Amino acid sequence: MDFSVLYCVLGAVIVLGLLFLWSAIKIVPEYQRLVVFRLGRSIGARGPGIVLLIPFVDRAVRVDLREQVREIPAQTSITSDNAPISIDFLWYYKVVDPIQSVLQVGNFELAAQGIATTTLRSVIGGIMLDGVLSEREQINTALRKRLDEVTERWGVKVTNVEIREIIPPREVQESMNRQLTAERTRRAVVTESIGAREAAINVAGGEKQAAILRAEGEKQGSILRAEGELQAQQLRAEGYAGALDKIYEVAKHIDSQTVTLQYFDTLKSMAASPSTKYIFPLEFTSLLSDFVTKKKSPE
Repeated sequence: MDFSVLYCVLGAVIVLGLLFLWSAIKIVPEYQRLVVFRLGRSIGARGPGIVLLIPFVDRAVRVDLREQVREIPAQTSITSDNAPISIDFLWYYKVVDPIQSVLQVGNFELAAQGIATTTLRSVIGGIMLDGVLSEREQINTALRKRLDEVTERWGVKVTNVEIREIIPPREVQESMNRQLTAERTRRAVVTESIGAREAAINVAGGEKQAAILRAEGEKQGSILRAEGELQAQQLRAEGYAGALDKIYEVAKHIDSQTVTLQYFDTLKSMAASPSTKYIFPLEFTSLLSDFVTKKKSPE
């Protein structure tokens, strides 16, 4: 017996066995499912884990269950006011039914992209240009709802749609730039006027406070001067009263001769005056007679 032939046959059997195992045993990750077709008939989804297939009988199609993102290239759309704009956006989807995603559509990504472009033109065609530029969130919501209505029968859920860029015509861009410049100028003027007004208010408030402080200072000064004057008058009055008391005390001990001598001293001062008229009180003669009498009495 030729052992070489035997070894060849044994090797061929081993290779066929390995190929059999390779085609029969599939390892499916957690985020994937295998849609199995047996003799052309779908028998359901298998996985995750180890899945056993019958070679040459079963055929498996892998379906990814993770959320996917696809880019829709820039599309030219016409707004309701006949303004051509270029829009590109991203759409996010997730397979929720792997069997329907395989049975209901041949290539749901390509089909969804075609529906997305037509839906975009339909949505944009019903909105004015200003609305397209300012209502992105509403457009995103409308696109997501319309795409989801179509892809739902394919077992695919559209989770989100995000417009990435909107490019209006050049004339519109120039007009927007002029409008933006005018708006910034207006804001600058308003800000400057508000600043000037606040500065004027602050200056007026400062002047008011200064005037109040000056008035308070003048008031306090007047009060203090009045109090000082009152105290001075009281001190003068007390001084006058004290002087009168002393004069009264001294006057009680002055005799008539002393008064007569005071009259003489006054006459002496009057004589030094250039006046030619002199006024003598009536009682002067009586005081003089008393003075002469008292001078003679010791003799």
